[in-house]
Amino acid sequence: MSYVNNIKMFVRVYELGSMSAAARDQRTSPAVASARISELEKHLGVRLFNRTTRSLQPTENGRIFFDGARKVLDAIEDAEAAVMNVTQNPRGTIFIAAPLGIGRRFIAPHVPAFKSQYPQIDVRLRLSDRVIDVVTEGIDVAFHLGILDDSTLKVRLIAECPRILCAAPNYIERRGLPMTGADLVENHHDCLNLRFPGAKEFQWTLVTPDGPRRFEISGPYESDDGDVLTGWALSGHGIVLKPQFEVAEYMRNGQLVPVATETPPLPVQLSCLSQHRRLKDPKVRLFTDFMTARIREELRKATDPQNTAKAE
Repeated sequence: MSYVNNIKMFVRVYELGSMSAAARDQRTSPAVASARISELEKHLGVRLFNRTTRSLQPTENGRIFFDGARKVLDAIEDAEAAVMNVTQNPRGTIFIAAPLGIGRRFIAPHVPAFKSQYPQIDVRLRLSDRVIDVVTEGIDVAFHLGILDDSTLKVRLIAECPRILCAAPNYIERRGLPMTGADLVENHHDCLNLRFPGAKEFQWTLVTPDGPRRFEISGPYESDDGDVLTGWALSGHGIVLKPQFEVAEYMRNGQLVPVATETPPLPVQLSCLSQHRRLKDPKVRLFTDFMTARIREELRKATDPQNTAKAE
């Protein structure tokens, strides 16, 4: 086992706080991960972690070594990136994270074309609607749909995505057509909520004549998968807040219709996030350029007024 691989394993164990999680991240077994840490400790002559059956904590020596180890790995990555820039021969593995809807619609379909163009780059795509920690999860590029908090990450805006409130016609027939956010609250409409640890969509921010306002909405259905919410809306179980591109097809064929059109939701930003140092890696830059162009074209088609059904 190489010394560099041992350092990589140590860094991931330190960042993830778990031997098994680091092993999964590095695509190996917990036994191999433990052996690499033990070999590194033997080489250094110090203990890097205090390990029990229930916890794993870095020692003082471990904390000191981590700072230097991280710099060593960054230097290696920078050197590899410089060589690949010169040789025009990008290779290696990139780890990509995206929300389920974005990943399924706009990224996964184009990965084979990217791989065909850059055959020596492997793509590991992770899809989830939960909040992703780019640094601790070892992500090279994370696609993000939403309002970004202050971040130390490099942010590349892909597009401003209009959003819409919509419901199935049979829901409207049963419950009536709300025209404003106030109608949603006062008439106790069933609002379909996206909820997961860290989610902030417990309120809907809608644009009123007096400016943006938050409305406390409620409903009997919640999920951490946005496509599940769309399915419930199509079945007539409530009102859903969606980017237009996700429901454009259903709006065109009349399966969903706009509601609360007098107080539309704010648009949402689609961005890709990277750690600043990762942008030096040519394969990361190639992937973001490749996908950004294709996502923008897909969004243009999905939200083309000629293709999108208008409210009656």
